[in-house]
Amino acid sequence: MSNMRTYINDTVEEMKNKVSWPAYAELQNSSVLVLIGSLIFALVVGAMDFGFDTVLTWFYNQF
Repeated sequence: MSNMRTYINDTVEEMKNKVSWPAYAELQNSSVLVLIGSLIFALVVGAMDFGFDTVLTWFYNQF
């Protein structure tokens, strides 16, 4: 139990004093970048899905 308490205390101290947290403006910029990247990725995957669906539908209708 003592080891667990030491671990938790060390973790809290490290999170308070040793971790460099980003500034609010930097956090906003990163969030916008992730949002834009996610939307682009979703559009690419959606376009691929639509393309494969169209090609496979055409292919299956040939038989």
